[in-house]
This record gives sequence, C-alpha cells and structure tokens, in this order.
Amino acid sequence: MSRLSAILLLATSTVYASVAPTHESHTENKPIGNKWYHEDDHPVHALFKRGPVGDGITYPAIGTLEWSAGFPQATADTTFLPKAWVDALNAAALAGKIPDIPQSTSTNGLDPVYPTGYDPMSPTVCSSTAKCVTQGDIWEAPPGIIALSFDDGPLPASDQLYQFLAAHSEHATHFVIGTNILLYPEQFRTAFETNQDDIAVHTWTHPYMTTKSNLEVVAEIGWTMELIHNSTGGRIPRYWRPPYGDSDMRVRAIAQQVFGLTTVIWNQDTDDWTLSEPIPLTTPEKIQQDMTKWLTGPKTPGLVILEHELSDQSVKSFIDAYPMMVSNGWTRLSLAQLDGGAVYQNAWNSTSQVIPANVGDLAAKPPARASTTAKPSATSAKIPVSSPSPGKPVSSDKPHGNQKSGATHFSVTSLALTGIAAAIVAAAAGTIMA
Repeated sequence: MSRLSAILLLATSTVYASVAPTHESHTENKPIGNKWYHEDDHPVHALFKRGPVGDGITYPAIGTLEWSAGFPQATADTTFLPKAWVDALNAAALAGKIPDIPQSTSTNGLDPVYPTGYDPMSPTVCSSTAKCVTQGDIWEAPPGIIALSFDDGPLPASDQLYQFLAAHSEHATHFVIGTNILLYPEQFRTAFETNQDDIAVHTWTHPYMTTKSNLEVVAEIGWTMELIHNSTGGRIPRYWRPPYGDSDMRVRAIAQQVFGLTTVIWNQDTDDWTLSEPIPLTTPEKIQQDMTKWLTGPKTPGLVILEHELSDQSVKSFIDAYPMMVSNGWTRLSLAQLDGGAVYQNAWNSTSQVIPANVGDLAAKPPARASTTAKPSATSAKIPVSSPSPGKPVSSDKPHGNQKSGATHFSVTSLALTGIAAAIVAAAAGTIMA
C-alpha cells in the first residue's frame, strides 16, 4: 500500500460504529458450556509430546544453542516439517475438514485478493480481512471487559511493558513471533517465567496467512508452537492471532483442526505500529484521543484493542491510557483469560502443572496466580472474569484495507455469562482462575 493510500485509509477509519454490522455475519459466536469456543479433547497433544507422561521430561534452557537447534532461522521452512504435523494436516484434509479455497495474493502490501469467483464475504471464504466473522473467532470481549494483549514480541521495547504490567499486577496475552523469540530469549523468559503472562501464537515470520499454501500455514504456526512448547515446560498455546488479521475458512480450519487454536482478531486498532515508522501515520496524541473515546464510551461490547510491544512509543501509548482503564471501571483481563478456563490446551496457566492428556482432565483448577488483576478501586469493585532477515526482528502489522482500523468493526458475539462465571466468583474472593 502506498503512503498516500494508507493515510487516506487512516483518515477515513476514525469513527467507531457501535451500530449494526456493516456486513451480516454468517454465523454467530455462541458460548459452549463453560468452555468458550474450545473443544475439550484435541489430537494436538500428540504433536508436541516429548516422551511418556510422568517421565520427568526436560527441555533445553531458553537461549542456549541446544534450545534453538533445529528451528528455521528466517523463513518458516516446509522442507523438514515433522511428519506428525503433515500427517495431521493430511488427515484433516482427507476428512473434509480443510476447505478447498485457493490462496489469495497480495501485491506491494495491499489487501490479499482471491481469484475470480471467490467472494471474501461468502460463507465459503469468509475472510477476516473483509470483516467476515464466523463462529469461533474472537473479535471482542464481554461487556465491561478490556482484554489486554500485545503483538509482535518479544523485542527490546517489551522490557518496559513487562515492568509496567508487573508493577500493576496485570497480566496480558502476548502474541509472539517465533523468530523474535529466538532473537530475544531473555525478554521471552521475563514474559513467561517472571511475569507469568500468557503466551499465544503470532506465526513464525508474520506473513499474510491466506497467501500461504496449506503446508506453509502449518509451518508458520507449527514452528512457533513448537518453540513456545519447548520454552514453557511443554505448554501448548490455545490462541493465535493472524498477522494483519488475515485469515479465512481454510486458514482457520488448519489452525483449529491441526493445532487446536482459536483465532483472535480485534474490534479496535490503535495503529500504534506506525509510531516507529520513518513517516508515522498516527501520533501519540491521536492514539490517546482514540483511547479516551473507547475507554470513556459504552462498555458494550467489551474491548479487544490491537496493540503492539513493538517500540518504546507503542508501549508508552498503552501506559498512558492505562489510568483511564482503571478510573472508568473496566475489568482488565489477559485475552486468554476471557473464558475463565485454561489459558493453554494442557495447563491452566504459566505456573500450573502441564497435563499432556486431554483438556477435559483439567477439572480441578489450580491455586490462583501469585499476582492477580482482581483489585477493587475506590469507586467500584473490579470483577475480572487477545520474513525477517537473519538477525533482524519481524516488523509490525502494516495497514491493509479497512481491517487494520478497528474503527468500523462491529459487535457480533451474543455472549452468555456461563463461560466466565467461575472467574467472576474467584474474583469476588480476591482470586482469579487463569
């Protein structure tokens, strides 16, 4: 996209539409029991298991040569994919669970486009870039809740963010890029081990995912999950956010059927990634104005704001807006805590025991985290319930169509409280089940 096009896009995408959807959603998201959007038993557990349960499996220390060995350094290589991943993809395709949708194409950073005859708003394609919403994707939070999440880490700018979150006893979900974990292992260690934050997938090299083949989609997601798994004591992420919000029915199906992942998008966008560009398309003042509008406005639907730990400026934009989240009574949760269930597919959080069996075995919730987001304010009780070159980190999301601006996104989720009831009760007691 040209600079002029991006500026015009930004100028026309500043008003949040809190009315009916611009496009009809083909299916509504519905809570399933008290597991929001998740299947309790998924074969993904077999893809990353490193030995018999109870054998005291160990993993190489983060940052060591042994830890990084065997991973692609720049591109999400498909030439030596683990056989189990390929077999899982083939089995899902043979069972008719992977839609036969052609790859899109993207030129000069413009929105991906599909071949003639494939409508991105059709139920067949349902492109999230075109703002088509399908059952199971997360675009927003329940009323009154702001889901804290950050893309593109870990990076040097992450240090300031992690320090701030820890100082305020807040937890966030970090949608991490695989190659950035390799480049900045200490920042990753801080997010997971020190802050006990939630780790989710943002692919290996940050591409437009709908432009990738089935095998390339598996590689982008699988390598990232493998590195997260090996760096967190064997945890399997539950959530992923496609770069640029670019997904469709084929990509969603691979993420879910092969890897058990729930797709996360957003309903508001700060455009904070541009602050570190040579010619930024926004300013800290503009972001603060947008945050003020969102945080002082209606609390229905809740907020899933796209933010980045990409630069000192983007991190500061969150820090500057944080007091408004508190003073306006927003319940602050990591995106992965929204359903009141397990953050990972095989563990409740970053400190609980890893259970490489099915998620249904996680019936007994562990003790609460050492630090909690459940802190009553003076005015109201808070009730917690989203291809680099070698040696160079992946850059942030780029503008594309209207998707990068959450300004025209809409409310689509009819959300019952059953999925977050356990966390509400826990919060009332000063704890949170994460």
